[in-house]
Amino acid sequence: MKHDRLTKKLIQEFFEEFIEGFFPDLHSHIDFSNVTFLEQEVYLDYLEGSKKEIDVLAEVKLHHEDKILHIHTEAQSTHEADFPERMFLYFAYLYAKHRKPIQPIAVLSYNRKQEEPTQFKVNTPTQEVLQFNFLQLQLKKKNWKEYIQSDNPAAAALLSQMGYEEHERVQVKLEFLRMITRLKINPAQMEFLYGYFETYLKLNKKEEEQMMEKMENLPEEEKEMVMQLPNSYFERGKQEGIEEGIKKRNQELALKLLARGMSMSDIAEITDLSEAEIKRLAGE
Repeated sequence: MKHDRLTKKLIQEFFEEFIEGFFPDLHSHIDFSNVTFLEQEVYLDYLEGSKKEIDVLAEVKLHHEDKILHIHTEAQSTHEADFPERMFLYFAYLYAKHRKPIQPIAVLSYNRKQEEPTQFKVNTPTQEVLQFNFLQLQLKKKNWKEYIQSDNPAAAALLSQMGYEEHERVQVKLEFLRMITRLKINPAQMEFLYGYFETYLKLNKKEEEQMMEKMENLPEEEKEMVMQLPNSYFERGKQEGIEEGIKKRNQELALKLLARGMSMSDIAEITDLSEAEIKRLAGE
């Protein structure tokens, strides 16, 4: 799935947890007992001649007030100089259509040292005509260690895009696994969180070995819980090992059948290897 679709699904699946984890001041004002996600909005940019889908638009009620609030959340994976202007254009379009107060939120996942603007202004020589503000979550500037003690599924998934150092990758993955063992979510949600995390932080073989060593040092009860995860490192590693063993045996069988003069097409059918791979094996 593309980044914006993945993040949209994460925010919709764990909307309250996302707001609670990253925008606690806003969270305290919202009644989350009845959240409605409005239909996918399409914004037509007449100047550029393009159309863009608005990521997430949620309708909520405020605590102790008979008022509706729309929360527009936009995920952005690459830097765009005119992004604040686009946020304003989305805001203007949505307000014109629904006539409801809107809280805009930008979720930035790209790595850039500069602080990104959270305003769009329109000025004339005589006055400041417009100052549009939006909330912003710049993931790479977040310290992942500040979230590992929480039981927040949105924060757990987004650890994968926070500001960790290269040498911390294994520890980030381990803390993610420890976090999700504490969550009271269904298996489908658990699988989605794991898949989201792996999309942005996938360990190499050396790191996987380090991961296993660290898992062995966990308290026995916690280690057992991590090992039982439906998509845990242990289960995936075991499955990958089985698949690699089958592939190796098929390669050995292919070479024996080649030596006996069997055609490559027949060998490919028997071993599930491609003819190109069989030719490569023969050449080696």
